[in-house]
Amino acid sequence: MAQKHNLTAADILPLAEYGKIRAESRRKISERKQNRRVEVGPYITFYFENYDTMWMQVHEMVFIEKGGDAQIRDEIAAYNPLIPKGQELVATFMIEIEDPERRKRILGAVGGIENAAFIAIGAERIPGLAEEDLERTRADGKASSVQFVHFAFTPAQIAAFRSPGAQISLGFSHPSYGHMAVLPDAVRAELAGDFD
Repeated sequence: MAQKHNLTAADILPLAEYGKIRAESRRKISERKQNRRVEVGPYITFYFENYDTMWMQVHEMVFIEKGGDAQIRDEIAAYNPLIPKGQELVATFMIEIEDPERRKRILGAVGGIENAAFIAIGAERIPGLAEEDLERTRADGKASSVQFVHFAFTPAQIAAFRSPGAQISLGFSHPSYGHMAVLPDAVRAELAGDFD
């Protein structure tokens, strides 16, 4: 089945209709997200996005805020860039630190981390490209706690990623955060579905 790469206003259900399926939709997407989430090191979690996760996000924002057609347009414009376009994986990664002092110190040390993410297939690295909607590291070097990154694959890399049992890792080449994690095969299989 062909992947959908963009949301349109026609994809968004009326509030009353969405309200009827909201609980079941949230349950299903929550189950799917279990295999779209990867922790890397002590502070960072990747959440891999796709059409379904962004469909849910837009519906939830509109359902909660009830902003009507204008909000639908704005939400679609905001979230469409996070839907993979067939030859890539797209992730939100969050730097999650509860203690305010530690959070301030760590975020101050990892400026530029949005340009240091990678996916490795064996020894081959696919660099992450930061979403260009706005600067994610401030002039003082402090990183944002929420980052968006795209990983562009070649056809050969997609084929390798799709191979059951392939050794896939996700990590950072940042001097202050050089952590990596191996993707469980269930995660690899789920994310392989994001490619055309």
